[in-house]
Amino acid sequence: MEAPRHDTRGIVDPGTLLHRVRFRRHEPAEPLRRYVEWYWLIDWDLRTPYASHVVPHPCVNLTFQWDEDDGPPYAEVTGVALGLYTRKLTGRGRVCGAKFRPGGFRPYTSRTPVSRWTGRALPAREVFPRVTDATAHAVTTPADDRDRVAALDAFLLSLPCAPDPQADHAVDLVDRIRSDRTVRHVGDFARAQGMSVRALQRLFAAHVGVSPKWVVLRYRIHEALERAGTRTDIDWAALAAELGYADQAHLVRDFRATVGVPPTAYTAYTAYTAYTAETAYTAETAYTAETAYTAETAETEPAGSGAPDRGVRS
Repeated sequence: MEAPRHDTRGIVDPGTLLHRVRFRRHEPAEPLRRYVEWYWLIDWDLRTPYASHVVPHPCVNLTFQWDEDDGPPYAEVTGVALGLYTRKLTGRGRVCGAKFRPGGFRPYTSRTPVSRWTGRALPAREVFPRVTDATAHAVTTPADDRDRVAALDAFLLSLPCAPDPQADHAVDLVDRIRSDRTVRHVGDFARAQGMSVRALQRLFAAHVGVSPKWVVLRYRIHEALERAGTRTDIDWAALAAELGYADQAHLVRDFRATVGVPPTAYTAYTAYTAYTAETAYTAETAYTAETAYTAETAETEPAGSGAPDRGVRS
């Protein structure tokens, strides 16, 4: 198993998020790594509320959360979120999360298909009865990351985890989709694995929680979001072809449906806020930033310098 990645793939406006909060990733104990990808820890101390936005990965998260102004620590299980996930942060608080690998949650709930949790966030004890208030306190209250990680390890190692070759297969298949940009069509992918499309769909419903087509599309959007947030010289038609879209319009449609704005507006927003006062992401601020960025770069950037192409907002 690979170590935690250091990219911000899936996070909307990661620069502002990392300015507002302390964000870290840690490896779980070695026996957990087959099914748990990493732990992620966030601490914040904010004078004004801030909403973080994530285009979720096709995975389940177990989180221990403490909004210090609102009550004691608590725990949640969050299934695969189908749309943009938003979490409002206020005052002081922290989240300690375990991100299961796509396909890796089923061994901990062997009698329940992962699709049961899709689109849901529910108290963790409804899934893991041994979660108690003391568990949430033990994970969230230590000041040192090592103690939080040790508490997460201790809890997850205490859970029954049934060996499941089908879960192993699902983990490997999703990882191939994520890492291989040539995977574009579910039918071709199923044949390459020696499976029927229907068998692949059943495996994903039971162990991933969403369809293989959804996973392919989600990783396309992750790639487009990463490009849109780090570059301004993007050839959107070429990127659409690279990601397997029929044309540029289909990429723009999917990006807007997921993130809330077309990719050019998001690109302009991240470029504009890179050298202006910090502005938290919303659809409204993205469009406002696009207008301001267009006006300012028209005066300061020479032709062909990499300003976003405004002709694709359709």
